[in-house]
Amino acid sequence: MSKFSELRKIDVSQYVEKKGKFNYLSWSWAVDQLLQQDEKATWQFREPTIYPDNTMMVWCDITAFGKTMTSYLPVINNINKAIKNPDAMAVNTAMQRCLAKGIGLLGIGLYIYAGEDIPEGDPAEILWQTYEKQGKDGATAYYKKLNEEERKHCEEVIEKIRKDSNGTEK
Repeated sequence: MSKFSELRKIDVSQYVEKKGKFNYLSWSWAVDQLLQQDEKATWQFREPTIYPDNTMMVWCDITAFGKTMTSYLPVINNINKAIKNPDAMAVNTAMQRCLAKGIGLLGIGLYIYAGEDIPEGDPAEILWQTYEKQGKDGATAYYKKLNEEERKHCEEVIEKIRKDSNGTEK
């Protein structure tokens, strides 16, 4: 089993923070888990990119298990809109979220980001597509983001996933 396959199975649910309708992994917990798995792991933040509209993108390179992954994240507010002329606290928050997301690229908590890049559409169809691409963990993370009405709409897909998985992980 690859290290990625091992790390992606770690249950991070009790360390997830919710901001609006989005989930975030606690950066301190993610760092702790990473260093327990690879005590030589390192990370480095690049110089932020400042765009003509004065919004900003932060970058982080995470090296662990002999591999470097690059994560990037815009400096955003509590409704996930880019902040113009962000202050130091907003930049710091974005950097820590970027670090946690980068650790996710190595496997730890990656499934909580499932669905962030899926376009709006029929929740049942998106749930099934997420399941096919990312397995049960990804589908579960997407399902948790749905409201009660959307969840009810997905009942048939949930049954289909239960029958499809037959106790095996996809």
